[in-house]
Amino acid sequence: MDLDAFTELLTPRGRRALEEARELRGADPVAAATRLRRSHDAALASAALTQTALRERARAKFGDQAELMFFTPHGLEQATRADVAAHRAHRLVAGALTAPGTGAAAAGGLRVVDVCCGVGGDFLELARAGCVVDAVDTDPLTVAVARANAEALGLADRVTVRVADAATVSPEDYDVLFADPARRGARGRTFDPLAYSPPWPVVLDLVARARRVCLKVAPGIPYEFIPEGAEAEWVSFKGEVKEASLWIGPGAAGEWVRRRATLLPGGQTLSATGAAAPVGPLGRYVYEPDGAAIRAHLVGEVAELVGGRLADPMIAYITGDEPVDTPWAARYEVAEALPFSLKRLRAALRERHIGNVTIKKRASAVDIDRLRADLRLSGDKSGVVILTRVMDKPSALICHPTSPA
Repeated sequence: MDLDAFTELLTPRGRRALEEARELRGADPVAAATRLRRSHDAALASAALTQTALRERARAKFGDQAELMFFTPHGLEQATRADVAAHRAHRLVAGALTAPGTGAAAAGGLRVVDVCCGVGGDFLELARAGCVVDAVDTDPLTVAVARANAEALGLADRVTVRVADAATVSPEDYDVLFADPARRGARGRTFDPLAYSPPWPVVLDLVARARRVCLKVAPGIPYEFIPEGAEAEWVSFKGEVKEASLWIGPGAAGEWVRRRATLLPGGQTLSATGAAAPVGPLGRYVYEPDGAAIRAHLVGEVAELVGGRLADPMIAYITGDEPVDTPWAARYEVAEALPFSLKRLRAALRERHIGNVTIKKRASAVDIDRLRADLRLSGDKSGVVILTRVMDKPSALICHPTSPA
């Protein structure tokens, strides 16, 4: 889909094509294209069908509002889930409202510049939270899509979208800099900040000139790239780590902590306290910390919450003797622990009539798919096998989930 084809979608004729494409959702793709081309030219029919398919995929991130929005394939892939963007926007506004000297600006709406805005997933929530947003992106098609999203969701009066390079922005002219550098290249997702677009040095230059900053980064960002004085927050949505944000500047992150993890949709937050998990023998239960807590190096804090310890000092599985409910970890009751051996594990599972098994691993080189096939299981019961190390010895733990639903 090019810019001309997308622009045509915004016309009355394009809107009709979109409605017809929506009615054909679920039909055979060839049949749908053939039918739509009876009343529309090939380019418009293709654009409408593509947009309909993208909207269907976007429901996982944007819910029902996806039906009103517009997307590009890359823009949808890069876009922030609405729940995560809303959490960040409300936190940004709340922090700025409590910062000294920002009351007047906050009262009229924080002025935010959103560089690398993509299709607008973040600025939509910033605008809903009361901010006035100047959004930029280098790609004209992406800018047109983002502008259409602001209009479609009734936020055009609070958002301006324009084509510009992030490096040309003057962050000092705004209350907040929000940056979401692209983390995908020709070879797919990149985990190296130096390969971001714009490159990391350009991002740091913008950060250095901004009053306060919220910088969206990959969850796996190396700690050495986190600027001095920044707070790093890892966000997990329904147990899956989605992203990390770096908060810099007065009031941008509220009470300063170096590392923080947040669980959505519940909104629970865990901050670094310096807690160190003790090391001890394997107990009756194993706790698997949420990925956001692990990324934020808060395993010690989670261990403290459950009164647990590490069965191996280098592995983020916590063990304990009592069942403690916490949103920060899934709990498993250990039925049997044995040194790892395919033959012994197969025999133990068959003895327990376990034919359906979930396999988890940490610090294990075992290929899970191959192990599952080699186990040749049969039985009417289910279980969990955790492959890990216990006091530096490869082990297999046969467990049953006990976390509350």
